[in-house]
Amino acid sequence: MNGSKTRRAIPVALAPGPDECGAPRAQPLQQGETLWNLAVYASIAIGILLIAYVEFHSVVPRVLAVASERGDIRLLVYAGILWTILGFALIIVRTILWMIYRPVPPATRETAPTLSVIIPAYNEGIMVLKSIESVIGANYPADRLEILVVDDGSKDDTWEHICAAVHRYPGRVTALRHERNLGKREALAWGFTRARGEILVTIDSDSVIERDALLALAGPFRDARIGAVAGKVLVYNRADGVIPRMLHVRFIIQFDMLRAGESVYRNVYCCPGALSAYRAAAVNRVLERWRTQVFLGSRCTFGEDRAMTNYLLEANYDALYQRTAVVHTIVPNRYWKLCKMLLRWDRSYVREEIRFARIVWRRPWRTRILALLDRCTTDAALPISCLGLIVVPVVIALHPSVVRPMLEVVGAISVFQVLYYLRTERSFHIVYGVLYGYYSSVALMWIFPYALFTVRARAWLTR
Repeated sequence: MNGSKTRRAIPVALAPGPDECGAPRAQPLQQGETLWNLAVYASIAIGILLIAYVEFHSVVPRVLAVASERGDIRLLVYAGILWTILGFALIIVRTILWMIYRPVPPATRETAPTLSVIIPAYNEGIMVLKSIESVIGANYPADRLEILVVDDGSKDDTWEHICAAVHRYPGRVTALRHERNLGKREALAWGFTRARGEILVTIDSDSVIERDALLALAGPFRDARIGAVAGKVLVYNRADGVIPRMLHVRFIIQFDMLRAGESVYRNVYCCPGALSAYRAAAVNRVLERWRTQVFLGSRCTFGEDRAMTNYLLEANYDALYQRTAVVHTIVPNRYWKLCKMLLRWDRSYVREEIRFARIVWRRPWRTRILALLDRCTTDAALPISCLGLIVVPVVIALHPSVVRPMLEVVGAISVFQVLYYLRTERSFHIVYGVLYGYYSSVALMWIFPYALFTVRARAWLTR
């Protein structure tokens, strides 16, 4: 549904094959590779120690020297150092949670609940057909699977491709159409109200699921407390350039690693639009409030996935991550398209973090403690990142020698982060994860501050 993403006729087949450079595509690790996993864990532990050494031996003393000369930024410097210490504590906690995470066993074909898949589409072209076909080909009982596709007023040939699917798979696909574009949230709401399944699955129309994704998503709902389940998001078009390759590594680090840890304490903060499942009874409880959500007097038109997750957490349901439910999604391959996507994400992040600050006190006490550590430390970085746009140039102007250790820290943190990626894939694509560390520090550092000051904006930035 993301209008900014590259549209290509990509085959549905997802079997690993050679990439455009002739190198074999990264192979997912097989279960039971204990020695490899232990080596990754040991490398991560060493990485934490090395980052601590570089940070506190090289950078912090220089920054403190600047603070002693410039009293006007001393408080900011001390706050930054305190946050750094808390950050290391959070890294350790997240790593432990990530290590002990295990996916829930999938549902079986015999016990699978009735399930409705909702695919909202806007100007997606042939990719919507690929998305539908991936659901048709999923390993799920056909008599318990409903597919609803909502064309949200597309102006291209999206509706023709949806109709082609209806005729190609008679009785399997229901087509719905808005005469004009009302937004993804309205498209999903229509699908939710029409759905008959016990479980509601949302899939972006620029994404395709793996064959066993639906059974994997259905598995956790055996627990009556589960209201939402997040799928694992990988990049579909990584061969389209450096940016998709960087994002593929980043997605595994940022989404798989973090959501695995959040799942251990049953509090995944965002079940992504690319692939998520919800208990229908839970959605019906919050549907109208979610559909008409307002923030600072402005109607909310994006960030519907994080918003729905928050509403379900507020209703005392738990949210899990299911690593075995995999979806491959198209991502931007140009700088400005990437910026627009991140701006949309960051604006909804600010809005929903404010909401979660109230919700967290209703969560079970174990969940509450871990969530408070996570969110307080993470959110403390937000004003620091804004102030850093001012402080960092001042520090560099006064002490140019600090540039080298700063770059060393960025590199060390990036190398450390890609170690988490190695547990999922053994691939030299880890270099793209390191490259993203520098890329984001230089080319993307302005995005969050800008998103913060334009949080009331309603434009999708992708249409």
